[in-house]
Order: sequence, then structure tokens, then C-alpha cells
Amino acid sequence: MTVSRLQHIPGIGVDIVGDAADAAHDPDMLRLENLDTDLRPPRIALDVTRRAIDDDAANSYLPFHGQRGLREAATAHVGRIAGRDYDPATACAIVAGGLNGVLNALLATVEPGQEVVIGDPVYAGLVNRIRLAGGVPRHVPCRPMPNGWRTDPAELAAAVGPETAAVLVMSPAMPTGDLLGYAHWDALAPAVAEHGCWVIYDAAMERIRFDGQTPEHPAAHPQLAERTITVGSASKELRLIGWRVGWVVGPPRIMADVALVGMANVVTPVGIAQQAVAAALDAPDADADVAAAVRTWRQRCALVLSELADYPCIRPHGGWSLLIDTTALGLTPAEASERLFRHGKVAATPMTGWGPNGGHHLRLVFANEPVERLDGLRDRFVAAFG
Repeated sequence: MTVSRLQHIPGIGVDIVGDAADAAHDPDMLRLENLDTDLRPPRIALDVTRRAIDDDAANSYLPFHGQRGLREAATAHVGRIAGRDYDPATACAIVAGGLNGVLNALLATVEPGQEVVIGDPVYAGLVNRIRLAGGVPRHVPCRPMPNGWRTDPAELAAAVGPETAAVLVMSPAMPTGDLLGYAHWDALAPAVAEHGCWVIYDAAMERIRFDGQTPEHPAAHPQLAERTITVGSASKELRLIGWRVGWVVGPPRIMADVALVGMANVVTPVGIAQQAVAAALDAPDADADVAAAVRTWRQRCALVLSELADYPCIRPHGGWSLLIDTTALGLTPAEASERLFRHGKVAATPMTGWGPNGGHHLRLVFANEPVERLDGLRDRFVAAFG
């Protein structure tokens, strides 16, 4: 590396496996390596996007922090789930996707050398953004249990200390599918108050839960409401991945800084995509649309778990992916990925760099292949591992 800020930032591995799968040009290859989905976006979003192409106002840098209609839709959406009122003029900035919003929030809250509490295993892209912002990841273990993953609320709170700038949480967590909720916020609130840190809540998948329950938002907690920054995205729940639109919503006293970072970073989000995202968030059937997609993803997840019942899979409680402990197979995740690719025609990502315990796991994304293709996954695993 030519600059020090990149010395501890590995790649995420998804691109390597994805490029190999693209190069294979094999229609029989199961694409389980990347967080894509084949489920179409809401129709209203497609229709509004087509109209925006001919709208001169959409072909503009302005407004730098997002079109008013989308800021209104985003604050109403976050406020409805969190049970709070947010001013779209002062409490929201539109960003170029959720991860852009996460980086902007980190740059606005973290001094170089300060700690950011985050789970383990966890998406490497979140860890890398902590490091790009000059922060130090402080990992809290998420442990596999017989019925799925679990983060202990007391351990999460105990990780917060005088060097903590922020706690970066996601529910369902990526890639484990672990659910965090009110028990975690109750434990976390006294530590956040004592040390004056921020809670950065990645809400990209908050409604993709397999328990049928509504999200438990940290800003709904009275002691965390003024310390929570919510980062949302159109990519997962709305399936608008290529639109690259997200939002950051939080207290105005920090949102001015988040917006300033945004102008110095990506400058402005995608103009022709914003009206479509606003329309999808505001649609009368928005909740029903997401619920229908979740039913399909839950069905696919259940099929994968059934097919791989003889293998060390760990059940997710939501999200788009599940993990396999490859140490139980006597393999590294990279070895397991290579064998699956070569002998089973399955593209799956080894989780090197995805937290200290990520290096024990292989990730399978079940959001991008229909049940007709996932049926028979066991035979592919048998071909690779016996």
C-alpha cells in the first residue's frame, strides 16, 4: 500500500468470487456470492424513474443534500418506525447509497484513534469504513446458538468506554441475520449517556425479519433518541440497488456535519433516481410490497437450511444471507469456496476480513436465486465436500 490508511483495509472478497463467476459464463452456476436480488423493484419506482429521464430538474447537482420530496419521504419513513418527528430540512441528508451514508456519519462523529463498537462477524465494508474514517473497530462477539445468532446486550454495553466515538449497529445484522432490539438498547443507553458517544444505526434491512415482528429502532428508546443517527437505503427492502440512493436522518446538531461531509465526499446523490425512491417509500402499498418480498426471501432461506441440514449452517433471523462454519468441515473458508466453485458450481464468499471470527465462515446469499434453482443445493455440496 502506498498510503498508511489502506494498510489495514483488505478487500471484501465478493468481487473476486463474482468476477470468477462472471468469467465462467456458466448458466448452471449458482450466484450466492453477492447481495443482489432477482426480485423486481416496486413498479411505481420504475415508472417514476422513466419519467425522470425527461425531467430537466432531475439532471442537476441541486439540491446538494437531496430533493425535498425525498427528504420528506425519508424522514416520514424513519419517524414512523422510530416513533419520532424529524424535520426534513434540518434532520436529513440524501446520500448515494447506505454505505455512503455510513461513511459520512463516521467521518462526522469519529476522531482519528477513537473506537467504534461493532459486531463480529460483520460485513467487511463496514469495518473498512471505520478504518477509512480513522477509527479503531472494537468488536463485540455475535455467537452462534442452536436457534441462530445472538449478541449479548451486556457485552454490547460493556464495549462502550471513554474512547468510544460511536456504536455501529445493524438489525438484521449483515451477514449473520442477528436481530438487535429493545433489550440491547436498554443495556446500551446508560453507557452511551455516560460516554457521550453516538449510535449509528444501519437500517438497510430492518424490515427483512423472519419473525413477522416490526423493527425495534434505537431512536424509539427515550435515552437514545437524541444520540441515534439512522442510515437507510433503497437497495435492499425496495430492491433499488442500481439507483444508489440512501438517507441519513438524525438530530440537527449532528446532521449539519453529516451534510457537510456529504458535500465534500460524493457531493450529491443520483438525480434521476430520487423521485422514484420517494414514490416507493410513500406508496400506499409500500409495507405490503416489502412484506411480499420478505416472504419470498424467507422461503428461499428455509429451503437452503433444509437442503444443507447435514452441514454446519447457522440460521439467520433475517436479511439476505446465512453462514457456514467451514472449520467444522476441516477447511478454511477460502478452500471451501474454491471447492464449491469448482465441484459444485456454487459461487460463495469466504469471509476473510469480516471481523476476527469472520475467518471461520463462508457466506451464502439466498436473495438472488429462485427456489427452482436452489432445489438440489445439497447435491452440489456433496459434490464439493462429500
